[in-house]
This record gives sequence, C-alpha cells and structure tokens, in this order.
Amino acid sequence: MDTESALSMLAALAHPTRLEAFRLLVRNEPDGLATGALVDASQLSQSTFSSHLAILAKAGLVQSRKQGRQQIQRADIDALRALLVYLARDCCEGRTELCAPLLAELTCC
Repeated sequence: MDTESALSMLAALAHPTRLEAFRLLVRNEPDGLATGALVDASQLSQSTFSSHLAILAKAGLVQSRKQGRQQIQRADIDALRALLVYLARDCCEGRTELCAPLLAELTCC
C-alpha cells in the first residue's frame, strides 16, 4: 500500500457515519448487508447515505454486488488488512515484543 491509498482510506473513515457503516459491514462479513439495511441503520436519507457509501467505495473499503433486486455491500477485508499492516509495519522499530499488546487485542475477541 502506498501513502496516497492509506490517506484516502483514512479520510473516508474520518466521518462518524462512514466509520459506523464500515464497522457494521465488517461485523456482517462475509455476507454483507443490503444497502437499504445500511440506510436504515444510519437514519439518513437514501441520497445522503449514498454519498457516504460512494466515498467508502472510492477509497476501496467497500464493494458492491447485485443480488436479485438488492445491492449488497461488503467491507473489503483485504483493504482493511492492508491499511492496518501499512500503519503497523514499522511498529516499535521492528521490536515485535512492544507490539504484542496490540496483537493480543486483535486476536482476543
């Protein structure tokens, strides 16, 4: 991952509505959620939420697929993984024992 991609993803997540929508999609992997369910959860209008969804998609964090008459949204877990690795790769100057608490939190729950 390059810096520009990381900044795009971080900027997309730097809004409460988008962050909560992305977290909701991550919790619903691998099935994803219908766009309507995301709109309902956000309590925003369809058009307002669509703008937020488009920003997440443009940043590469959300993928959409058609299923019957519905659009199903899914978190791109590979993109999330790449962002987390990018942020933590040089953690503690390579002294992995200092990153152990972070890794423990990620694996505990």
